[in-house]
Amino acid sequence: MLITVFTPTYNREQLLSRLFTSLQEQSFKDFEWLIVDDGSTDSTHDVVVKFVEEGVVPIKYVFKRNGGKHRAINEGVKHAKGELFFIVDSDDILPPDALKRVAEVYEQIKDDRDFGGVAGVDAYPDGRIVGSGLPAPVIDCNSIDIRSKYHVAGDLSEVFRTDVMREFPFPEIEGEKFCPEVLVWNRIARKYKLRYFNEAIYVAEYQPEGLTARIVEIRMKSPIASTTCYAEMVSLKLPFKEKVKAATNYWRFRFCCKGKKNVAKIGWIWKSVCPLGWLMHMKDIRKNK
Repeated sequence: MLITVFTPTYNREQLLSRLFTSLQEQSFKDFEWLIVDDGSTDSTHDVVVKFVEEGVVPIKYVFKRNGGKHRAINEGVKHAKGELFFIVDSDDILPPDALKRVAEVYEQIKDDRDFGGVAGVDAYPDGRIVGSGLPAPVIDCNSIDIRSKYHVAGDLSEVFRTDVMREFPFPEIEGEKFCPEVLVWNRIARKYKLRYFNEAIYVAEYQPEGLTARIVEIRMKSPIASTTCYAEMVSLKLPFKEKVKAATNYWRFRFCCKGKKNVAKIGWIWKSVCPLGWLMHMKDIRKNK
């Protein structure tokens, strides 16, 4: 099995069929579809049973208590049989040749253990690229440099080796149901690079109630993970402007950590941006009452 297409889902019974159809239409067939149901209360289980009965795509379904996408990813990595781990959210789909292109690009670098995987770009349903796209057809670098050195903006679709995902699990913090993916991607970037290719392998349709639309509110409710992410960003080799932004966001969510233990710390020099973080924090409170 080369690829595990992994889908974490929560109460998305009406959207899963679109993704299922796109997987049925893949020109590359050496993959499994692994679904981790993060405690859905709708009919997700029954919908997936019908998919399994069709027998077109190898499907494994795992149900767990609700704990957030990052815990679902950790659970999925435990069950994955594929050499590659491709996270595809339940409200999105894949173009027909997506897995074929992933396999072809991975074939170029699979024997080089400096690479942790490959990555393509995202597109909207109308075909427009999400963000800037890449400045070249192929770029070999880590996920930090693709942003800071090559100035690529917008969501990208990273397809990591499964053993790399096992090496860098998401931290699971008691009482929090969110952990920024970039926290783990940055940790991976310190050891591995990716082969980026400027082709759309993912079609994203952002839902009004999804994580992206509610990201500030979600970060406020998971401040330990959020501050850990920004504290680690400050320590990376980033342009000074990006470090200031990360430090400001650190303080923005640090003020949500009252009474909590094990809060990440940053250098004293970054206390200078604390007032700006406080202003953003107060704005967040007013907006998310």
